Amino acid sequence: MSETIRIGVVAPGRGIDAALAADIKALVAGAYGPRVEIYFHPQCFLKAGHFAGPDEARAAAFVEIANDPRFDALWFARGGYGSCRIAHQVLHKLNDSARRKTYLGYSDAGTLLAGLYKQGFPNLAHGPMPIDIVRDGGIVAVKRGLGFLVDQHRHDIEPSVVGAAPNVAFNLTILANLIGTPLQPDLSGHVLMIEEVGEYMYRIDRALCHVSSNEGIRRIAGLKLGRCSDVPVNDPDFGMNEEDVAKHWCAVSGIAYLGRADIGHDVANKIVPFGRG
Repeated sequence: MSETIRIGVVAPGRGIDAALAADIKALVAGAYGPRVEIYFHPQCFLKAGHFAGPDEARAAAFVEIANDPRFDALWFARGGYGSCRIAHQVLHKLNDSARRKTYLGYSDAGTLLAGLYKQGFPNLAHGPMPIDIVRDGGIVAVKRGLGFLVDQHRHDIEPSVVGAAPNVAFNLTILANLIGTPLQPDLSGHVLMIEEVGEYMYRIDRALCHVSSNEGIRRIAGLKLGRCSDVPVNDPDFGMNEEDVAKHWCAVSGIAYLGRADIGHDVANKIVPFGRG
């Protein structure tokens, strides 16, 4: 990395507002001074229906920051939805500067992280994003993300990431929608960590049925279950919790169930570097 670490922020799905960006800039300035510069691409503040600008604008912003050698890292502004609409436009346009960067995000960003991982990009991680600052206690999560991007802090990495096997982490719904597409990476021999938010238990069950039925996924070293938060009440009661469901589909598919992972859509979300941590 250069003497001054430069982080570029883009929003491949939903956008953020200028006030949030100003709060993040103030946090960075207070914590790091001139050692770190953070740049929010103007695309982050565009509005086009659900999205932070039309597909073309979001794709152009991603490629611009990724390919610019002045930036050391690309930080996804937030999740939501939209990365899949630009993934096929951007992945074939990335250069060597893009390959050297660190990429950090989760939720919808997992779509692009998967595509980058399939192309052999070495510095990818599931972890906090700028939008987390709006959560109660979210400054802690944002600082965790910055600590990883700036100083590669090891104490903010999910505790089970020890390097014995390569690791990846995804939101379950995002992963389920990647299965069978050109964006699905080869996860043979990996420890796969999954998390979920806002889905009924039957939908978690259905997504795990789909994911665990895939022959590529069945070649993973094992599955770890992160937090499944804000699960709506099912009527009638589903009768199983998220761990029951995960254990069931692991047993059916022959995948080793490896216990819980400290990841989720919350301020405690730890960082999972893709590959060998």
